[in-house]
Amino acid sequence: MRLAAHSLAFAAWVGRYLWSAWVGAAGLFCVAAAWQAGHELYGSFVLPSPLETLHEVAVIGSQSGFARAAGETALRALAGFTLAVAIGTATGTIAGYSFATMRLMAPIVTVILGVPPITWIVLALIWFGSTGGSAVLTVVLASLPISFVAGLQGVATRDRALDTMARSFGAGGWLRFRTVTAPHLVSYLFPAWTTTAGSAWKVTVMAELLSNSGGIGGELAAARSLFDIPRVMALIVVVVAFALFSEYALLQPIRDRLEQWRNAGQPWGVKR
Repeated sequence: MRLAAHSLAFAAWVGRYLWSAWVGAAGLFCVAAAWQAGHELYGSFVLPSPLETLHEVAVIGSQSGFARAAGETALRALAGFTLAVAIGTATGTIAGYSFATMRLMAPIVTVILGVPPITWIVLALIWFGSTGGSAVLTVVLASLPISFVAGLQGVATRDRALDTMARSFGAGGWLRFRTVTAPHLVSYLFPAWTTTAGSAWKVTVMAELLSNSGGIGGELAAARSLFDIPRVMALIVVVVAFALFSEYALLQPIRDRLEQWRNAGQPWGVKR
């Protein structure tokens, strides 16, 4: 009985989440409409239409080498994203418990964020050469401070009164972190992780483009040299599709499940 109840509740959540996607779809259709207007104004040579671009996406998707190139880019972006999130979140969360560490790390984070990603790409090319490691390193260096700051601010702004109350009831450090700090920390981490995911795709493709190390960036470099504008637009659409998938099919569902406690504060979420 309990399993059936949980299954029905999960199915209802999936239905609500999928139904809420129509708002985002409406926004994408607005972008497509503006895109079509630009095509009507400038023509296909400057800006191919959405239909032409989708046709080109189907063409390159049927090519055997494109799947390998997309896989290379996906693995590099995933590796960079995972390292940036893991290292940045862990170190930021630990630093949030120490005011001295916060003051010490603040200017360092500002310096790293102030360095343009293109600079990291140049340095990575010097250090690693034209390999996939340069793209991964660039993603880590460009995105790690975002997760670090999110973890630091999430812990630093926690409700210390609730933490003290939990301690007075005999709760240990791990229990207090899991029940008091973690729910507050999640609201800071997921926006940072979403930004990191988008940056991972952009920086990876840019590093591949400049280093000629294959992947979608290598495909973009070849299309640019041939002035194949429809193919360039199709590759851009593919990268954007990957970014949308990583956010709305992977990160947002996890966030929605972890933040279900917020529904209790809504009129329709209060159980009577």
